[in-house]
Amino acid sequence: MTDDQKENHVEIIQELLASANRNDNFLKNIITGDETWVYGYDVETKMQLSQWMGKGFSSPNKARMSESKIKALLAVFFDWKGIGHHEFVQGQLINSCTRKF
Repeated sequence: MTDDQKENHVEIIQELLASANRNDNFLKNIITGDETWVYGYDVETKMQLSQWMGKGFSSPNKARMSESKIKALLAVFFDWKGIGHHEFVQGQLINSCTRKF
């Protein structure tokens, strides 16, 4: 960060701290969010994977589970009460959110 950015960062934090000290409900007005990529898997239960094998036969090797071609971005927004909104977004990144919920 440049010196100007650091100075601006300190000013913003001081303003937020002053607002929090003046208003007991200040943190209740904050909405934040996060995003992560999620992948779809073809999940099989242990029972579905089991096979009956006769005496003297070994069980076959199982393939490792790998990421599928299904990929979506999960965006979650929350406040002091918990999750306020979540959304699966196919194949794109979220840089900012102007949506009200």
